[in-house]
Amino acid sequence: MEIILNVLQGVLIFLFLFAGFGKVTGSQMHIENFNTWGLPQWFRVVTGIIEVAGAALLIIGYWVPISVLIGALLLGITGVGGILTHIRMKDSFKETAMILLLTILSFIVFFMNL
Repeated sequence: MEIILNVLQGVLIFLFLFAGFGKVTGSQMHIENFNTWGLPQWFRVVTGIIEVAGAALLIIGYWVPISVLIGALLLGITGVGGILTHIRMKDSFKETAMILLLTILSFIVFFMNL
């Protein structure tokens, strides 16, 4: 079970680092998404910083286990915000599926590390 959790943690690290850096550096896709959702661009940057910080906490968590709990919870809560944004905008399931999956994985990692 520990191996599966480490793999899930690694998947979350990779995907949230990728998404977070895209938001922080201003990838065109993220800029357009936040404009479509009616959210300010500073919120995109803050969201990206939170995602990168959560991923960093998961990396540190390989050596300091409490960091996994903090990082996974931070990412899970951020993911809930993302899901609510997609629901508010009445986005399709296809557009919502990735953040839904990442949120579920974040909470699985969180609860399995309690």
